Amino acid sequence: MQRIRIKQALNAEAGMDQALVKGWVRTRRDSKAFSFLEINDGSCLKNLQVIVDADSPAYGNLGEITTGYAVAVTGSLVESPGKGQKWELKADSLSLVGEADKDFPLQKKRHTDEFLRGIAHLRPRTNKFGAIFRIRSEVSYAVHKFFRDRGFFYVHTPIITGSDAEGAGEMFRVTTLEPGRAGEDLFSEDFFGKEAGLTVSGQLEAETFATSLGNVYTFGPTFRAENSNTPRHAAEFWMIEPEMAFADLNDNMDLGEDMVKYMVGHLLDNCADDLELFAKFVDKTLMPTLETMAKADYVRLPYTEAVEVLKASDKKFEFPVEWGMDMQTEHERYLCEDHFKKPVIVYDYPKEIKAFYMRLNDDDRTVGAMDLLVPRVGELIGGSQREERLDVLKKRLEELEMEEAPYWWYLDLRRYGSVPHSGFGLGFERFLMAVTGVTNIRDVIPFPRTPKHLEF
Repeated sequence: MQRIRIKQALNAEAGMDQALVKGWVRTRRDSKAFSFLEINDGSCLKNLQVIVDADSPAYGNLGEITTGYAVAVTGSLVESPGKGQKWELKADSLSLVGEADKDFPLQKKRHTDEFLRGIAHLRPRTNKFGAIFRIRSEVSYAVHKFFRDRGFFYVHTPIITGSDAEGAGEMFRVTTLEPGRAGEDLFSEDFFGKEAGLTVSGQLEAETFATSLGNVYTFGPTFRAENSNTPRHAAEFWMIEPEMAFADLNDNMDLGEDMVKYMVGHLLDNCADDLELFAKFVDKTLMPTLETMAKADYVRLPYTEAVEVLKASDKKFEFPVEWGMDMQTEHERYLCEDHFKKPVIVYDYPKEIKAFYMRLNDDDRTVGAMDLLVPRVGELIGGSQREERLDVLKKRLEELEMEEAPYWWYLDLRRYGSVPHSGFGLGFERFLMAVTGVTNIRDVIPFPRTPKHLEF
């Protein structure tokens, strides 16, 4: 007999004389006449209720089966007289697939997020984390569908790189050298013959493909050796990075807005039960916020005007507001949560606070950068029109005291058929925080990598 998933059983249009389900026992309740098992197989949030009558052959196999055990049950799918679900399974046979020790840590009670981080290998079996990672899977699919439907090509950019895309130097070193080695030309003896690190962004490599294939995107892990033990930072996280040839800053803002709307809309259409869990237990205002993210016209605001809005507010900010500052999360959230009450795109930032590759505006003070701000997390997208003029790009590297040599190939793109092009990066975990109301990045990535934490 072919197994069916619990989601299929619960969504069945008609009963079934025989059905086989397999899953993990969430709870067990016994009476003299029968036993109730609540079984979940991860396919959806809801459990399937299994009725084991005392006179059924399956009853004799119940034994010590309780929370955490894995079982296989065959029986008839019949209408449930109880509230909350349409169908239940009346067991004809039951077999034990896997036992669970008595110290199984996920008993039927509330567990703190901190406790569950310590058992990240088991936490997906809880309602909350099962829902998070189903949402993560579904929106990953939506990302690829969004770009494919618009003619973008998926590019796999390298994890190991010899260049720092951000120019901030917060890279993990990759080496085969023995610890304690010293010398002036140390890296010449290393595996690659030069200093290597884990990528902080696939952007620069994606630009090479944008200037050949037109529109491309990357979607993969990135790394920052930033010793920040905050709820918003992780050493390993995932980034979505599109790059478009023959595209200016307005095209970039259009794509960012369209993408966020599409991703949120896809989740509302396909993950209603899982989202409802967070709306009920994590953030009561979640659903109206998601509707706004999916349907409202986003505000577009020059950085200079954003500073004026912040200065005019009555709110007391921890970080002073002045032109030239790099906006903090409190500033970003004020703009989209309190002032405009919907997502905001801020653009044309001071050049001093942005990366070398962003296109210099005619005022020589600002660059064609844009950040998309959303409720709960602040900056979700950071991007720009890229500097396509060779002389201007070289001057920016010089101003920032960055060596040209590691970027020789990047400069070549400006020598051979240079075109205006734009792109951005969307932090995937920040998006998941925005759409679930979860406030710690450690809870939206399966195995978080943070300072002094490398388990699992």
